[in-house]
Amino acid sequence: MSTDLHDQADQRRLTMLRQSLTDQFASQTARLTELTADTGDPAEAHTRGALIAATRQSLDHLAGALRRIAEGSYGRCERCQVAIPAERLEVLPQARFCVPCQQKAHG
Repeated sequence: MSTDLHDQADQRRLTMLRQSLTDQFASQTARLTELTADTGDPAEAHTRGALIAATRQSLDHLAGALRRIAEGSYGRCERCQVAIPAERLEVLPQARFCVPCQQKAHG
């Protein structure tokens, strides 16, 4: 029975996480829409371009996390398949890798 309670708690946590990621995705989508509106100011073009790129990357990470939740692979490192610590996922819910694999990937 404790397993059922544990599973129910995990499902509630996952449902809340999915909602949070979905809300963040909607917020970033709205931001991208605002950023891509042409202001006609060439002085803002470089900064606007950097913000658009960062927002698109954020959307990509959020979409990936939502996909992993749907597939049932959320919370596992994509490289070594070890469970990503809950503390890391709390700080960075869209994390794809455990810390050691992330460090290897970035040198």
